[in-house]
Amino acid sequence: MLENGRKVFKEGLLEKRSDGLLQLWKKKHCVLTEDGVLLLPPKQHDQPQHGGGDTGKVKELHFANMKTVDCVERKGKYVYFTVVMLEGKEIDFRCPQDEGWNAEITLQMVQYKNRQAILAVKSTRQKQQLLVVQMPGQKTVRSSPNVA
Repeated sequence: MLENGRKVFKEGLLEKRSDGLLQLWKKKHCVLTEDGVLLLPPKQHDQPQHGGGDTGKVKELHFANMKTVDCVERKGKYVYFTVVMLEGKEIDFRCPQDEGWNAEITLQMVQYKNRQAILAVKSTRQKQQLLVVQMPGQKTVRSSPNVA
């Protein structure tokens, strides 16, 4: 578990394609949680964060902002996949074939979105029940400007 209480489902090294002109593959220490994927520099994971550390290099890909995990391709010893964000940004990753990062990220993203959908339905039902309790047997009262 992380310091903030989030459950860790998978942890290890992934390679992320840089956005630069050369598009080099850079190693990232990745932590898959119930809310998303944390990307840390490979050295930083050895030093636990206690509030005062440099968290400027930590990046979180939150499932709320993630659209899909796409373009799975097996080539040589690697699996290549793309995380597509809601705003359209695509982030390319690769890992050894036997690590299954793409499947784990997809599974956790689907479970996160399912939890959010269930919470939204529960919230809507609670609001509807509250309205019924507040005005049992009465017609809906609408506020309108006073007409003289």
